[in-house]
Amino acid sequence: MAKAITKPAKAPVKKTVKASAPAIVKTAEGILSKLKALNIEHQLQADIAWCLGSYSHDHNPVGLYDVASRALKVFKAELAKKTKGVTAKLVTDIENTLATK
Repeated sequence: MAKAITKPAKAPVKKTVKASAPAIVKTAEGILSKLKALNIEHQLQADIAWCLGSYSHDHNPVGLYDVASRALKVFKAELAKKTKGVTAKLVTDIENTLATK
């Protein structure tokens, strides 16, 4: 009588769900790209890039909220000067993100 071949049971595969980035991360990335496009506030650009890197390591968004509030002031001033590329929607989006802090 032949033995039936049995396969060893496979361990269940754990699916890791990568959490989507919080709104402040997406907002900070948008702020950084807009500042680069306008070629203004180079120190603020460097601060945002540093805070994004810091967030990727420790997941503490405090620095991102700080630089976003600084950028909000810059964009409000640029909006008052009617700088091309700075829209009221951009300012409103940043304000909404900061309000959900």
